Amino acid sequence: MITMDGVVYSTEYGRMCPKCQQSIAGCLCKQQTSVVVTDNVVRISRETKGRKGKGVTVIKGLALDPLALTQLGKQLKTMCGSGGTVKNGVIEVQGDHVVLVSTHLKQQGWNIRAG
Repeated sequence: MITMDGVVYSTEYGRMCPKCQQSIAGCLCKQQTSVVVTDNVVRISRETKGRKGKGVTVIKGLALDPLALTQLGKQLKTMCGSGGTVKNGVIEVQGDHVVLVSTHLKQQGWNIRAG
C-alpha cells in the first residue's frame, strides 16, 4: 500500500514507518527522540479540560528520555493504584493524586511546583 507519504505496509517487512521508511521494529525515528530541555522544575497539576469532567493529575517538566519517562509513569500509576498514560513528555495519572505524586517525586530529589 502506498500513500502520499510513502510505503506504510510491505508484504516482506509488515508495517512500515512513514517517516523513515523502515519496518516498525527497526524504526529510526524512535531512536532520534531527545530529552526535552526544561528549567528543572517539575509541574504537577490537576486538569479536567477535554476529559468530560474526569480529573487527571498531570506531571510536566521531567527531563528524562522516553524510556525512563515511561518507567516513571508506570511506577507512579502503580503507586496511585490507577491508570494513566505517558505521551509527548507528559505523564497523566487518572484521579486527583497531586499530593501523593509530589511527595513521591520530592523524595526522589525533583524540584516540585504543585499548582
